[in-house]
Amino acid sequence: MKYYLSIIIAIISISCVSKKIESSKTVAQTPKSNHEVFEYQEGDTTYVMQKYFLVLLKKGPNRNQSQEEATEIQKRHLEHLAWLDKLGKVSIVGPSEGHDTIAGFVLFNTETIKEADSLAKLDPAVKAGRLVVEILPWWAAKGSKLK
Repeated sequence: MKYYLSIIIAIISISCVSKKIESSKTVAQTPKSNHEVFEYQEGDTTYVMQKYFLVLLKKGPNRNQSQEEATEIQKRHLEHLAWLDKLGKVSIVGPSEGHDTIAGFVLFNTETIKEADSLAKLDPAVKAGRLVVEILPWWAAKGSKLK
């Protein structure tokens, strides 16, 4: 619950300052990547905001596999997420709890929405139809951490 509250507070904080920084918003490139970023200053602190891509893993139309098949698909799904982590393509992954349609979340650290979409659709659970993806662009301060 703290996690969800932190996300909501971050989104509200960002949206509250967006009008303040709209006129000074510039796209900058970091030397090692082509991630879309911008800087803004609040008091004596400069924040570097980076665009990430939040993937909602939704329950898909094909969830009628046998228990053995579903277990194998889940195993391969977790291996896929571990592979993405090793590549440095994801920042946070995890399941949701008690939601009718959303099974989990993946926060991609990719340069484009197209790359995040392609990597998400390589997931064996997505290929099997157990999950479908919805992708949302999401801004966060670089170096942010969960509290």
